Amino acid sequence: MRRPRRRLRHLGVLLTLVGRLAWAQSGPDGILQVKTLPERPGPHWFWLSDVLIHRTALFDGDSGALLGTITSGTPGVGFVVAPLFSADHREIYLAETYYSRGVRGERTDVLTTYDARTLAPLDEVVLPPRRAEFFPGNAANALSDDGRYVAVFNLTPVTSLTIVDVKERRFLAEVPTPGCSLVYTAGPRRFLMLCANGGALTVSLDETGTANVARTDPFFDPQKDPITEKAVRRGNEWLFVSYDGVIHPVDTSADTPMFGPTWSLLDDADRKASWQIGGAQHLALHAATGRLYALMHQGGPDSHKDPGTEVWVYDLAKKACIQRFPVLNPLPSFIDLESQVEAGGRLGGFTRWVLEKVLPNPGVDRILVTQDEHPVLIESASIPPAVTVHDAMTGAVVREIPEVGLASSLLFTP
Repeated sequence: MRRPRRRLRHLGVLLTLVGRLAWAQSGPDGILQVKTLPERPGPHWFWLSDVLIHRTALFDGDSGALLGTITSGTPGVGFVVAPLFSADHREIYLAETYYSRGVRGERTDVLTTYDARTLAPLDEVVLPPRRAEFFPGNAANALSDDGRYVAVFNLTPVTSLTIVDVKERRFLAEVPTPGCSLVYTAGPRRFLMLCANGGALTVSLDETGTANVARTDPFFDPQKDPITEKAVRRGNEWLFVSYDGVIHPVDTSADTPMFGPTWSLLDDADRKASWQIGGAQHLALHAATGRLYALMHQGGPDSHKDPGTEVWVYDLAKKACIQRFPVLNPLPSFIDLESQVEAGGRLGGFTRWVLEKVLPNPGVDRILVTQDEHPVLIESASIPPAVTVHDAMTGAVVREIPEVGLASSLLFTP
């Protein structure tokens, strides 16, 4: 119970800062502008969803600027899920839920297509009102690699997938997937799901959109060491990590998934020191260099949701940790950035140094790596809402981004 009490001690300070943040966003300097985004995303653009503001916001990691927002679904009901991006960067697909009486009444689920440059809605497809509503993760929906089909995960509590043809803008089918949940892209017309017995399920679609469902034998033990759903992808391979820090590779290049040898993020010394993965989005991957980033913290059993205090970097070819660096303390960072917004100037170096020494580091909840030749690592904390940009190769802090929202929940790139 140590960490919950520590968070409560900061709650009063945070609420005060949130009030100042809300004022700053609506103040005379917060002039809204209508712009059109470039045809190609910037190399360090990233999206950040917010469960309180009920929006998905686009930021530029190079300038720290807020470029645009998408607000979807009925505010206060359900969560904003991760958008999906077409390969040509022209369209964004987002599953949404609306209620006719605000928080009650007739429910309507839709898959909305947005223009990726104006962020304006272009079209929508009405779905069966069974879309799963859970804290934002990276497996609520998926876009097939050929860019044609979107699969939306349903939970009523019966599990199924809703399939939409986004090229023809039409609902195709609802595919029952008993005992299997979430959804990951697994090929041009194929999706992958995780099953309660430790196996996987694939849903393959033919030219007409007809689904073929197949199950595999278990590849992890859900009782002894279950995997988390926060997987990352490199080419045809998904990397899942277990609560005990064991990597489970899943190759989806063939019709039937192939499960590679497992390996551990932790050695005996790490386990003795109580290091383990943590946070709401604890893996990131730079595909070109084969560098895997893991958000780590020191904690006891069942502390996997605690924020991370360090980022560990692994060479996938060597399956070895090659670098470690601490996350920037989000508390003094948030106070410093709010001082800049409200008072027109950041804290002095000595004051910032004192805050960093006095305030405990609550850690960050999620990480993301961009995929360019000079990648940056994005770190995001929920309490307080703070975002830090690091050089992904060295770990050095590049910048801190103010005014990111109120309750960040998921990072993703276009």
